[in-house]
Amino acid sequence: MEGKPPSASAIVTYKLMMPGDSNPSWRNGALELGNINGGAILNLIDNVAGLVALRHCRTRAVTASIDRMDFLNPVHVGELLIIKSSVNYTGRTSLEVGVRVETENLYTGERRQTGSAYLTFVAIDEHGKPIPVPPVLPQTEEEKRRYAEAKQRREKRIQEKISKKAG
Repeated sequence: MEGKPPSASAIVTYKLMMPGDSNPSWRNGALELGNINGGAILNLIDNVAGLVALRHCRTRAVTASIDRMDFLNPVHVGELLIIKSSVNYTGRTSLEVGVRVETENLYTGERRQTGSAYLTFVAIDEHGKPIPVPPVLPQTEEEKRRYAEAKQRREKRIQEKISKKAG
């Protein structure tokens, strides 16, 4: 199976955050639009990361876990949400997809990181059975760093599973 660089399946997507994506809040007896709902952001992250997994594997891939999601700053109505996603690491039948979430104030151009997440996907066949994935071939220094860090996270997850079974 031929390997692929992370750039072959990476996706950057944009979404203007609208009132329907927000948490309503009450202030001084009036309903105001709050920050964007974290669940709405998680849904976008899972969808974009799933597309990256599909592009890399060229077969169905299902979400096995969201290893970690950090909301670093709030996202506001009217901001442009930017989701950058690429494959960090591949195992035999699974792959880790890293996601960076940013926002841009369209009036000032100010950008800030608002979140990050690591998702694990498993490639499956038409019967729902795991199948091998193409290896990822990191090219740049950043891709190599992300690969090494993802490999460490994978080893930690494996050790945690072993500890749970033993305990």
